[in-house]
Amino acid sequence: MCLGVPAKVVKILPQSMAVVDVQGNLVEISVRFTPEVRENDYVLVHAGFAMEIIDPEWAEETTRILEELHGHAEY
Repeated sequence: MCLGVPAKVVKILPQSMAVVDVQGNLVEISVRFTPEVRENDYVLVHAGFAMEIIDPEWAEETTRILEELHGHAEY
């Protein structure tokens, strides 16, 4: 199973690319599938692509849940 993660768009780059904040990490991704995305939007990221623009409240709640799950993970 693959999981998309919420991210906040920090900067739009040339050639359909963007820098996003994924749980405090800045990552460069493709926004080819979401050409209407703007800085400060939230997107669902999977395999280096923004798959869709998402609601900010949903993004924040999902991030909180993922962080909580990560805290309970056994390695």
